[in-house]
Amino acid sequence: MPAEVTSFIGRRHEVTAVKRLLADARMVTLTGPGGVGKTRLALRVATDVRRAFPDGVWLVELAELDNPALLPQAMVAALKIQSHSAQSPIQVLTEHLREQRALVVLDNCEHVLDESAMMAQTLLRSGSELRILATSRQPLGVACEQAFPVPTLPLPSSASQHDTPFPMSDAVRLFAERATAVLPDFTVTSENQDIIEQICRRLDGLPLGIELAAVRLRVLSVHQLLHRLDDLFGLLSSGSSAAAPRHRTLRALIDWSHGLCTEQERLLWASLSVFTGSLDLEAAEAVCAGDAIPRDEIIDLVIGLVEKSVLIREDHPYGVRYRLLDTIRQYGRERLVASGREQELKHRYRDYYRQLSREARAQLFGPAQAKLLTRLRAEHPNLRTALEYCYAEHAGLCIDMASDLLDHWITSSHLGEGRDWLEQGLAESGGGPQVRARAFWACGWLAIIQGDQDSAIGLLAKSRTLGEELGLEPVLGYVALYSGMVAMHGGDTASAIRSFEEAVTHHRAGGDPAGEVQALTWLSLAHSFLGGSERAVAAAEEGIAICDAHGESWHRAYTVAALGIELWRQGDTRRATALEQESLRVFHELDDSVGVGLTIEVLAWIAASQGEYARAGELLGILRDIWEAIGAPLLGFGHLIPYHDECEIRTHRSLREQAFHTAVKRGAGRSPDQALAYALMEEAPSRSRSDEAGQYSPLTPRETEIAQLIARGMKNKEIAAALVIAQRTVEGHAEHILSKLGFNSRTQIVGWVAEQARLTGEGPPGGE
Repeated sequence: MPAEVTSFIGRRHEVTAVKRLLADARMVTLTGPGGVGKTRLALRVATDVRRAFPDGVWLVELAELDNPALLPQAMVAALKIQSHSAQSPIQVLTEHLREQRALVVLDNCEHVLDESAMMAQTLLRSGSELRILATSRQPLGVACEQAFPVPTLPLPSSASQHDTPFPMSDAVRLFAERATAVLPDFTVTSENQDIIEQICRRLDGLPLGIELAAVRLRVLSVHQLLHRLDDLFGLLSSGSSAAAPRHRTLRALIDWSHGLCTEQERLLWASLSVFTGSLDLEAAEAVCAGDAIPRDEIIDLVIGLVEKSVLIREDHPYGVRYRLLDTIRQYGRERLVASGREQELKHRYRDYYRQLSREARAQLFGPAQAKLLTRLRAEHPNLRTALEYCYAEHAGLCIDMASDLLDHWITSSHLGEGRDWLEQGLAESGGGPQVRARAFWACGWLAIIQGDQDSAIGLLAKSRTLGEELGLEPVLGYVALYSGMVAMHGGDTASAIRSFEEAVTHHRAGGDPAGEVQALTWLSLAHSFLGGSERAVAAAEEGIAICDAHGESWHRAYTVAALGIELWRQGDTRRATALEQESLRVFHELDDSVGVGLTIEVLAWIAASQGEYARAGELLGILRDIWEAIGAPLLGFGHLIPYHDECEIRTHRSLREQAFHTAVKRGAGRSPDQALAYALMEEAPSRSRSDEAGQYSPLTPRETEIAQLIARGMKNKEIAAALVIAQRTVEGHAEHILSKLGFNSRTQIVGWVAEQARLTGEGPPGGE
């Protein structure tokens, strides 16, 4: 669950009431006007009740979903379901949640109300232990729904008098907190509390209105602020009274915020409303700059909008990003439509994300790979909207962009959505023959990953026909590669080898190292399966050399895993283990669940072959969770299933019934982080000097080592150099250390390391 945008003030009674409702009702919907705090209340309740839902509390943010038809795909992604099957997203969701005791938070349902209601009803019928907490400006109308109107923040009595500035109402406390963010020295005093209370009453206790108003203290005193509010709402009251007072209040506040912006800030606000979800500075500059807004002024305008609380700044693994609250975005879109610039901005937005997708594909086989895939995941809502604009204009634009995003679909658990875009576009006649040829094999590859071999065969045949007509070496290379995979799945390994060799030839001729490495990886797997050890090792080593020359890591991890399988078959379990663990780290970093499953599979086989049956059993338990989440074991690597079956039979026979099931259950009960540490053999020892001192350390040995280096004052880059690992790996370990210890700064790690050293009687790390 993500943290709230701003801190949570008050709401104690509301939290208690919603928790009570959620204990009795299958579905609770928090209703109320925009800006009343529905999302923050839902997140607080979800955080408080998370222990009651062992299968997880999941947030599905719908504000960034413009196409209601994509609601099921958005939910699959939000629930982090690593499904690679060809089932519809609704089937995937219902099967995944059928036996789970989980809470799903559907946030901002109002603009996809009917679809949200249908989805909620379907999921609640299929999963008896599922609970849904929704936020919407109106109830969804589901049979078992219990609506809870979210009130505004409590206000002080208009007749209250104060000799001291306390106690403060929740509305005043929120105002004070937001005012302090603008003016660090701001305090509520006996002199200003009455004025602040009048301001909060004028704003009906509406949280978003209070936050927007408090920002004005940057240039106004509280007395000036109240006076201007009186003027504003006096004008407002003379207008139409058709809207509810709180809606008029919020509208007036946003109007006022808009009026306080410079002309260029207003233009940028309207232009930014074309984005879905969040954006970075580069995107703002590319899409919004033009004759009215010079590119070099965008950054200052963004700063101005952040200071005025129009834009929300967010830290992301890829970098700093910005987001418009949904209410603010809708206001900006109205202004954009009224200006007559909407279509122009949509085209620039679409073209920017088409270009981003094209550039990402060109750079993915290289050192920027992990960073690019992380960015594409952050941009997914924008990519989805850009694809909608492409499809609306021309199907050829859609399949071209969807093909560029092939690796994104695979690594971000959006296989079904990617295939839908491709099939939808290919069903029409749009797109030149080269674009369609590439889209056919890309769609065929997604079908193979989903286990839909029959569809894949037809798609690859169409791609081959176009490729042969036009003499397209890359197309013919991928068709041969994926045809070989289909042959492997069907048990015809000899034909598969011929296809993989053909693929290598085509990719070399076309100068496509990514395709060549994939073909060499599968050639290694095929030779290994037939017992051709020398050829298997040679193909894998050739693929690794190509990856190393380009600084590539993802495809390399698959090639290394293939080499590890062959070395295991040869009996070199030590080196095979090292190779599989090396690949596992990469797959984990890139969130590639199939790769994670593949490498843990091989580690289980290795353990069984070494007589380490308890470890093999635990790894099989870990795998059970992985493969159930994905939809099938060893998806895409079906020829390896006999190795899995042999490992399971051998382990079961050696451990006997009870011990086998105990080991499997122990593995299945591990959290993802615990499972990773176990597979990598980086678990903290069961007993240590820290334990004897009564202080169990939750860190793995590697994390402990990095914590000690942090305590020496070393930066991530220096730690990476000292341990000969990637800097991003160090960053990941540092985040895990902070999370496990419940800290939020490296300074706290320094103190913790010193305390551990004191308890164990050891000297300070790096000390004399």
